[in-house]
Amino acid sequence: MKYLCFSDLHCDTAAAEKLVAMSENVDVVIGAGDFANQHRGISDTLNILAAIEKPSVLVPGNGETAEELKQAAASWKTATVLHGDGCEALGVQFWGVGGGIPVTPFGAWSYDFDEEQAAEMLKGCPEGGVLVVHSPPIDSVDHDTGGRVRGSQAIRDIVEARKPKLVVCGHIHSDWGKQVHIGSSLVLNAGPSGVVVEIP
Repeated sequence: MKYLCFSDLHCDTAAAEKLVAMSENVDVVIGAGDFANQHRGISDTLNILAAIEKPSVLVPGNGETAEELKQAAASWKTATVLHGDGCEALGVQFWGVGGGIPVTPFGAWSYDFDEEQAAEMLKGCPEGGVLVVHSPPIDSVDHDTGGRVRGSQAIRDIVEARKPKLVVCGHIHSDWGKQVHIGSSLVLNAGPSGVVVEIP
């Protein structure tokens, strides 16, 4: 199965257009949040991405709420927005949780959740599926420009427990494009350029 994974478009319409073209050569598209900038401009990219015809799984970032993303993606007929729930696409089980986890230092505009809230939303994650989160698991692809780890313990705990084949995240811009393994799980901080991953 070929997945086109991306995150953190932040209203970048040129990146969105490139992703539409890239989607023609994959099976499933995964968008790991931050389509908007502080709740503004979310439709800039979503209106372009709506041309993607492949099954697509999206989660909100910390720059938009789940409701804002659902509204903006309403015209994207093949897209499913997840936040504390799951879906199936082409026989693969997906689970998604968006937002900044743990709570970010960005203040009231940021759509954030603490580790306890995150653990509750993650507990339905199926064994061996695909986990889509905006925030990375702690001590993985989550190193900021100062080298500090910024990821989530709750996300790492569920990855270690449920062993998803693929974990797609974003959020920490300095680790865009990086991949690591946690056990047998491939963890990808996707970034806006799009990364194609093939998982048996």
